[in-house]
Amino acid sequence: MDEENISQQQSLAIIESMINKAKNQFSENGFTYLLWGWVILVCSVSQFILQYLMHYPRHYLVWMLTWLAALVQVIDSVKGKKKKLVKTYTDQIMGFVWLAFVVMMLLTGLLVGKALGPGQVYVGNIIILILYGMPTLLSGIILKFKPLVIGGTGCWILAILANFIPHEFIVLLIAAAVIIAWIIPGFLLRSRYKRQYFAAAIK
Repeated sequence: MDEENISQQQSLAIIESMINKAKNQFSENGFTYLLWGWVILVCSVSQFILQYLMHYPRHYLVWMLTWLAALVQVIDSVKGKKKKLVKTYTDQIMGFVWLAFVVMMLLTGLLVGKALGPGQVYVGNIIILILYGMPTLLSGIILKFKPLVIGGTGCWILAILANFIPHEFIVLLIAAAVIIAWIIPGFLLRSRYKRQYFAAAIK
């Protein structure tokens, strides 16, 4: 009986250790939100300046910066997988949510942009605002992180607002969207990550 009790205690200890490892991974440190938030903010504002203030014909080239951001994202993901000991169910769901978002963005760029034509690019920007809201809201629900829920909802409110302002200013709404949906929540996630990591380190 003593051996059986010890075996049960060891099993419980192993299970508890695995749960704690999963909790202590703190994989959501805000890096991805901050990376893409700042890149898209810079691209949106730069495009507005180049297109409407400087009248530069190739204003859209600023979005090439997103390819560099994608490379940084891949490198960070590879490093993260090597460090991560436990992949939680939450991690898997989050991965699928953002994979769906990336696919929708690619399809929007390839199909919707071509169908609308250059004179109606503003419609594509409104669709982008709508798309930004989906993964942000779902991520907030999955992570139980209210700032992301607010940010996702804010994207949809901005999409509605876009119908009542001059078309040239819609690209600035994209900048506003990433501030409320990704940059602010990203900083808050980074702060929470540091607090949790420090708390775990002193235990």
